Amino acid sequence: MGFNCGIVGLPNVGKSTLFNALTETAAAESANYPFTTIEPNIGRVPVPDGRLETIARIGKSAKVIPTVLEFVDIAGLVRGASKGEGLGNKFLANIREVDAIVHVLRCFEGETTHVEGSVDPVRDAETVETELLLADLDSVERQADAAVKRARGGEKEAKARLAILEPVAAALGAGKPASSVEIAKDLMPLFRQLNLLTAKPILYIANVEEDSAAAGNGHSARVAAMAEAKGAACVVISAAIEAEVAGLSNAEERLDFLDSLGLKEPGLARIVRAGHNLLNLIAFFTVGPKEARAWTLERGGKAPQAAGVIHTDFERGFIRAETIAYDDFVACGGEQGAKEMGKMRAEGRDYTVKDGDIFHFRFNV
Repeated sequence: MGFNCGIVGLPNVGKSTLFNALTETAAAESANYPFTTIEPNIGRVPVPDGRLETIARIGKSAKVIPTVLEFVDIAGLVRGASKGEGLGNKFLANIREVDAIVHVLRCFEGETTHVEGSVDPVRDAETVETELLLADLDSVERQADAAVKRARGGEKEAKARLAILEPVAAALGAGKPASSVEIAKDLMPLFRQLNLLTAKPILYIANVEEDSAAAGNGHSARVAAMAEAKGAACVVISAAIEAEVAGLSNAEERLDFLDSLGLKEPGLARIVRAGHNLLNLIAFFTVGPKEARAWTLERGGKAPQAAGVIHTDFERGFIRAETIAYDDFVACGGEQGAKEMGKMRAEGRDYTVKDGDIFHFRFNV
């Protein structure tokens, strides 16, 4: 399971510049006018994790395969998008199936035109999120109307859907996101199928000018306070700096450039870390002579589920997981040393996967 997120925001806030930088492509044209992005851009980038490189070196792996982070960049939203203004619902539909929303907010002054006439990231957040909410309300009301008709005909699933749709519609109608509704555990699969925009976790990106990339500014401080109040995550970056970093030819040059600005790592690393925390994800690894590979699992997942991430047959025929903690693998110089030091464990079906675990799965199908 990778991390999949939709990038939203008003026009001219730096969405496409950020997308281009993070994916190191020029797939999304950047220009100083609204609606530059006409089709949704999808970029897949490797998730940076220094542990994977270390494991590969120790294991003498021929290939290194990181897990993947996918960005979906859509056109800038404006007031009335949910009713078709600007490029409207066509683009909201493109992000209904993502895991999380990355909301880029302009936190820099300058000559670039702002569609609202001034820089106010909290106001901009409310504008975009209102459009997401209205789009959800329209979707839920239409689904509820259809479910009522089917429920009258005695359809059990339609009745179950109504048990979700009605309280969600009431919350949305009151200006509250779908995430604010308490859903019974047995109904969560149906709730997830609704693919509601306001049910998704949000990562706010405060896009600041280059001089504020390390410490932020007054605008980004307001965004951080808003995110904390909403239980959301927030990362301060400069899309302009990320674009410059992406243009440098090697890792050493990138690190030197970042260091000169008081930054320890590129924005992608911080976005990935915040995203993993937001989605409650952890990484586990497999390693051998052919390849060292990173995999993603929801925190709290059991060993058979981790096996299933690699292949469904592994989960179906799960016998045990031969497990080494990352720190033990490094300290013991690899798998053989871990075995000799008694650091390799045989874990069963009830084992809860820890971040950084290195697995070799035994299965029989």
